[in-house]
Amino acid sequence: MHNPDSAKSLSRVVWQAGEVISGLDQVAVEMPVAMVYNGISHAVMMATPSDLEDFAIGFSVSEGILESLDQLLDCEQTRMPKGIELSLTITKGRFSRLKRRRRSLAGATGCGICGIESLDQAMLEVSIVDSEIQLTHAALQCALVALGERQELQKQTGAVHAAAWCGSDGELLLVREDVGRHNALDKLLGARIKQAEELSKGFALVTSRASYEMVFKAASANIPLLASVSAPTSLAIELANQCGLTLVAFTRPGRHVIYAGANRLRE
Repeated sequence: MHNPDSAKSLSRVVWQAGEVISGLDQVAVEMPVAMVYNGISHAVMMATPSDLEDFAIGFSVSEGILESLDQLLDCEQTRMPKGIELSLTITKGRFSRLKRRRRSLAGATGCGICGIESLDQAMLEVSIVDSEIQLTHAALQCALVALGERQELQKQTGAVHAAAWCGSDGELLLVREDVGRHNALDKLLGARIKQAEELSKGFALVTSRASYEMVFKAASANIPLLASVSAPTSLAIELANQCGLTLVAFTRPGRHVIYAGANRLRE
């Protein structure tokens, strides 16, 4: 079940076939969530206020701020008048690295490449996926069919993305939802990292397009296959080929399109 703070009832007026009907609707909550490291604000994202510890961990690792969970010493959530502050205490070495990195940024980053000063900085060094896993087309289709029933907040509001971690047989093991597609994936990564299980033993399925940032985040967590229900971008395909990630898009019942790493999929 999703966090009850993730949706709220708001009034609305429906016009249908000439009739006007007033009532209430369930709407997904969106609010600013600030990532603060050792007292210094680093980024503010518009996000759904659920699974925020997962969000903090996944964001920190996928953005390269942390390499492992043991470098996170504490994570506190504080409700502020205009949003939520996630105060993370990280090890001295990682904080020193973050401060050096911040000196090269023009502003805070919420998606991995925003707020940078040069084209060279935009094309970050990508992790090479290390996995020999083989997956079946049937497992991918099985995960897709199951995902709809696990999107609790989406069924209630119709306004959020989901990211699912799927076992090699297609079983859905974890699902995270958020108004932001990057946020949903970061929450999923954080949840998996907290469980201390090997990410290369399954694959990720997301209800969004496959962009450069989504592939980058997946590769940073050594996810061997990323499947999306919508289209890929050219840069996402190029990056997937570069880092050895299998990229599947337009995932639909009975059909999906493989744009990179087709060798990982078999009948």
